[in-house]
Amino acid sequence: MAGHLPPAPAAPPAGPDAQAGGLRTALAGTTTRGRSFLAAGLAAGACSYILGQPDLLRVGLLLAALPLVCAAVLHRTRYRVGGSRRLSPARVPAGAEARVHLRLENVSRLPTGLLMLQDRLPYVLGPRPRFVLDRVEPGGKREVTYRVRSDLRGRYPLGPLQLRLSDPFGMCEMTRSFSAYDTLTVVPRTEALAPVRLAGEATGYGDGRHRTLALAGEDDVIPRGYRHGDDLRRVHWRSTAKYGELMVRREEQPQRAGCTVLLDTRRDAYTGSGPDSPFEWAVSGAASVALHMLERGYTVRLLTDGGELGTGVDGALNYRGGESADAAGFLLDTLAVIDHSERDTVSAAYDVLRGGHEGLLVAFFGDLDDEQAALAARMRQRTAAGVAFVTDSAAWESRAGAAGGAYGAGPAGGAEGAHRVRQLREAGWTVLSVRPGTAMGDLWREAGHQAGQLAAAAGGGES
Repeated sequence: MAGHLPPAPAAPPAGPDAQAGGLRTALAGTTTRGRSFLAAGLAAGACSYILGQPDLLRVGLLLAALPLVCAAVLHRTRYRVGGSRRLSPARVPAGAEARVHLRLENVSRLPTGLLMLQDRLPYVLGPRPRFVLDRVEPGGKREVTYRVRSDLRGRYPLGPLQLRLSDPFGMCEMTRSFSAYDTLTVVPRTEALAPVRLAGEATGYGDGRHRTLALAGEDDVIPRGYRHGDDLRRVHWRSTAKYGELMVRREEQPQRAGCTVLLDTRRDAYTGSGPDSPFEWAVSGAASVALHMLERGYTVRLLTDGGELGTGVDGALNYRGGESADAAGFLLDTLAVIDHSERDTVSAAYDVLRGGHEGLLVAFFGDLDDEQAALAARMRQRTAAGVAFVTDSAAWESRAGAAGGAYGAGPAGGAEGAHRVRQLREAGWTVLSVRPGTAMGDLWREAGHQAGQLAAAAGGGES
């Protein structure tokens, strides 16, 4: 990702009023050294008048004129400077570093004086980087690099780049800003997940994804025109005679397995904030599962408790694995800016699932009260399989208390939380309790283990 900064002329704008304003700007940029020279010159002139020393007046005029001449020369400087910025990479996980490459080019016929570059950054990315460049020859280029890092997800603007001009004597400085800026996207941390087999793969989670179009016999075949490379054994002669051109039987059309990732974003369902909070764990877990499913070729649908994440089917975002190299990037960009909602129920997500979406449902829940636990239990009936990661609020609060109260008072946990976990399991969910410091990869493998036990128990009961 690159953002190009337009050339910034150092020539004054046209018109007497504009020129006067530019000159006032140049005088306002007088440095401490310049102001000291000007004050010394005025003092020398006053002493010359009082003491009657004309030689001292000439010295005072020289001292006072030097910063004024430097300001005028800097104001009338006509070299032009262009620049560009490049991020490497433009999308980084939280806690990882990105490099910002700045390139400055003198596109005028005059050499520059001393230049100071300053790039504007949000405070979460660190202090503003500053670079001092000595004389840049006509047509010359200079490149500088700095690093940025953030532990918080989000989209952060970088720029605009500011260029500070200075005269050779250091009497005056002028600052000009370029207009362009770039955006650094800090996405959630993700963890590679092992392939596991979960319940319900026969319908929505597995390799059996092909559905033929011809279901009733020869008369129901939907032909298409012959294409170079088609197998001649698939030529459909009846359609060829009917349409007057070579027609072939269509191949079996793949039916993609679907996975819905539900992220509970209710503010009251989580305690605390910051990169180590349970909500950030849930966002990272949802990103890990979604990427894992995309890599396996699944259609991933992303929902929140509000059931809306932009445009898409049923108000959700849909990503198809294997069809677009940018699918994972779009998904991570969506999760990079997701935040708490002020809702107190997950009913909107339940309404979306009532559309009969088949496949696997992977849900990341915060704290659930009795009403929300009952609603979550009914969600399971709308999918072929369900895996729920439920925040153990009591464990998170205990850790916060041991750490000195990093998290404030939050939802209740303990026995009530265990009761709601049992309620979800009785409804058919594979439930994992999320505690502080738990790795997503370990929980994912445990989900596969529990699903295998349930499948074995169901098979033994049928036999």
